[in-house]
Amino acid sequence: MRKSFRSLAALLLFTLFSLAAVAQSTTITGNVRNSTNKDVVPAVSVTIKGTSTGTFTDERGNFKITTTLKPPFVLVFTSVGFEPQEVTINSASDNVQVDFVPASTLGVEVVVSASRVPERILESPVSIERVNLANIRNTPATSYYDIFRNTKGVDLTTSSLTFNTVSTRGFNGSGSARVNQLIDGMDNQAPGLNFSVGNVIGLTELDVESMELLPGASSVLYGPGGMNGTVLLNSKNPFKYQGLSYQVKMGIMHTDKRQFSKPAPYYDWTVRWAQKISDKAAFKMGVQFIHAKDWIATDTSNYLVGDASRNDYGKVIGGTRFTDPNYDGVNVYGDETFTNIKPIVPLVAAALRPQLPAALQPLLDQQVALINGTPGAINVSRTGYQEREVVNNNTINVKLNGAFHYKLTDNLEASLTAYWGTGNTVYTGSDRYSFKALRVGQYKLELRHKNWFVRAYTTQENSGEAYNATITTRIFNEQWKPSPTWYQQYVLGFLQAKLGLVGPGPAGNPADNVVAHNTARGIADVGRPVAGTPAFTSLFDKVRLIPIKKGGGLLVDASDLYHAEGQYNFTHLTGKWFDLIAGASIKRYSLNSEGTVFADSAGRINIDEVGAYAQLSKAFFKERIKLTAAGRYDKNNNFEGRFTPRFTAVFKIVENHNLRGSYQTAYRFPTTQNQWINLQVGGGTVLLGGLPELREFYNFRSVKSLNDNPNGLPAYTLESVRAGAALLPGNPPGAIAALKEAEFGTYKPETLRSFEVGYKGLFGKRVLVDIYGYWGRYENFLGRSIVVQSLDKNNPLAPYTGPNRILSIAVNSKNRVKTYGYGASIDWMLPKNFVATTNLTFDRITDLDPGFISFFNVPSYRLNIGLSNTGFGYQKRFGFAVMVRNQDGFFYESDFRQGDLDGYTIVDAQVTYKFPARRSVVKLGGTNILNKYYKTAFGNPEVGGVYYVSYAYNIF
Repeated sequence: MRKSFRSLAALLLFTLFSLAAVAQSTTITGNVRNSTNKDVVPAVSVTIKGTSTGTFTDERGNFKITTTLKPPFVLVFTSVGFEPQEVTINSASDNVQVDFVPASTLGVEVVVSASRVPERILESPVSIERVNLANIRNTPATSYYDIFRNTKGVDLTTSSLTFNTVSTRGFNGSGSARVNQLIDGMDNQAPGLNFSVGNVIGLTELDVESMELLPGASSVLYGPGGMNGTVLLNSKNPFKYQGLSYQVKMGIMHTDKRQFSKPAPYYDWTVRWAQKISDKAAFKMGVQFIHAKDWIATDTSNYLVGDASRNDYGKVIGGTRFTDPNYDGVNVYGDETFTNIKPIVPLVAAALRPQLPAALQPLLDQQVALINGTPGAINVSRTGYQEREVVNNNTINVKLNGAFHYKLTDNLEASLTAYWGTGNTVYTGSDRYSFKALRVGQYKLELRHKNWFVRAYTTQENSGEAYNATITTRIFNEQWKPSPTWYQQYVLGFLQAKLGLVGPGPAGNPADNVVAHNTARGIADVGRPVAGTPAFTSLFDKVRLIPIKKGGGLLVDASDLYHAEGQYNFTHLTGKWFDLIAGASIKRYSLNSEGTVFADSAGRINIDEVGAYAQLSKAFFKERIKLTAAGRYDKNNNFEGRFTPRFTAVFKIVENHNLRGSYQTAYRFPTTQNQWINLQVGGGTVLLGGLPELREFYNFRSVKSLNDNPNGLPAYTLESVRAGAALLPGNPPGAIAALKEAEFGTYKPETLRSFEVGYKGLFGKRVLVDIYGYWGRYENFLGRSIVVQSLDKNNPLAPYTGPNRILSIAVNSKNRVKTYGYGASIDWMLPKNFVATTNLTFDRITDLDPGFISFFNVPSYRLNIGLSNTGFGYQKRFGFAVMVRNQDGFFYESDFRQGDLDGYTIVDAQVTYKFPARRSVVKLGGTNILNKYYKTAFGNPEVGGVYYVSYAYNIF
């Protein structure tokens, strides 16, 4: 009984205290609407002035805020695109109705990426580009990620529909290790690749709140890799953006049948659901599904492979499969295999002679003599397959995300976040790679306070069924018919055609060389599997699913990344004197390719990095001048530590007009592949990482310095081997003397020093002008050197006659490269909601040594012109946007192929109609609406038009 009484007493006391607490609290409810069109305004920040207590309006514009304060007090309403508003609450019974007044967003947006602390974009000390929700809603682009095409100084390299690579200020390519991409603070790179796979893995379209891009050097605050920019993608907080949202987008592409026999559909479906469970807890989840027929690389131009040791990566030459026996199509795979048929001719002729009538035997001898007397080699390539036949063009991309947020206090929020994606896409590296069933997951735990944050996350990569299209097709040819057999049949057919025994003409009529070669190819290709047939598919699938190290084309990669970092803002303690932030991070790459990509056959390879940074800033002369100094130190377990400083200054000319200047440094450690790759590619060449451990593994005689491993096998520069080969026939001693042993210095990180000046000004709250110029100097370029290693140190002629192996080794280039550029943009808010935009960018590279290949890959200028309106016509429900993109042609350089790219002018456009009562919008739009095909990289696919219609609910 006594126990029951105590329990009852405790219950009564708890109830009394609860009632007392309720009695002491005040709850205010209300609604926020646009004062112009009376639309509800979601995601508005509602705070009690002078406190940290706050909430957000929901998808219907409603809010509820509870406080222990007694009226009167003031509620503050803020949101980007509206004037801040204050409302005095005099009674708990007040039902607040707020007419929110729209305002210009030009120059008032707050960015974080430039200095890692919030600041107005007008006052940023470095160049920065920002994409907000309104930009995303009103873009004609099929994907929010593609909006970067329209921003100043930004290039997007398209390898496939879903694989676009962002870069700034030069050195563009497919998959850039020079650009950091962070999603909610997480490095979005695939650990085994060291670059982001475009937007295959990342935020769903309805979960993007904003995107920020820092052009140029940005390593000091964001770590190694930010040589040519850092991209920050920020998702929506479920406390702020609530409710169910969805978007259904359907369209059509390949309308002119240029790449496919009939038009193909385009599907893009997205759903997001976020809910505030209580004032303390909220969650969100989302999914996006994209399905389409990908763009196909269709360049069949004949390509002559160059000599990389002489900075010659090849060129396009004349000829076709029917006119050049050694044809090698740019986007034709399998024809990279070739041989000189001259040594085979006498052997085949000897076997053919007994089968010929006596009258034809002298003619046979004559043909053999003519062939042997032909100067140089008579190279013949195997018959290849076009990309459409060997690369999976069925693009599928599925992205899932979820997060749970919990407010431990008014100023401290914990979150658990997960992003997972899978899909098929295509990437251009040293070859074309088909990423089939690629899977990447990112999982993060974070604590965020108004003055600090701590986060830890992991990235888990699985390459799925990714394969090298070039290698797979070459091996496919060998599996179907080995080259020794194929070339014997080819030579036999060629001789028979020259004797008039076979061919399109009448019997006994000898064929000319072109006809004879085509006849020979037809004979050797008898029984060749036709793409798409069961015989072809069965054999091709068998080859592509065999790991590369076992003689197939499959890339096995299940590498992981682990990263923990934190930052503290000391400004609340030091603000009287200066602003100060500091942070630190620790990162581990755990490589696991089972020996197919990395030298990890014995087990995982771990690469560890640690870093720390600090930034101090101080305003002077009544905040007319703000100076900032920052520094970062990073250490990779395979390299010496690096310190990188940054100094910036902002001078306020008058209100909303600022000059800026900066000295920035950046660097990047060699990528995981630069360090540890051990991969055999087309032609038998081994791609080898630059660490001395790998040269030790291959028993080089010179590992770290010349002849430091005397019992090892010598490796010679390819240039010296080629020079000696010319002497070999008549002067073997001279050929031996011509050999120069390769020497390897210390492998170092690549560095950049950059100066930038700029001006940003707002005129009359309607015209925003941004101008910048930069100068950069790169040192210790990360490149490759090709060597020929003798496999018999007792045979001085082995580099020429064998046995030997060819290796392409990651090294630092001795060349120093200088770049400079400038750009300008104008955003002009016209009457009646019209907005005109234009930006122009120039980039240049100088001081190149003759013959040096820099891979700069930038047109001399890019021009974007846009006109848009977010509300006109009946109740301002209509909207539109038109963007014109123009750039000139340039010469594109890469390990895969290099050649001229044409300039182009592309038009994107869309029109929208809003249903305010349903919080919905219908959009009809298209990218490249004139369907003028263009390429952003040589050897990449041509991009045509995509036309779509979409319906989106609750995206305001």
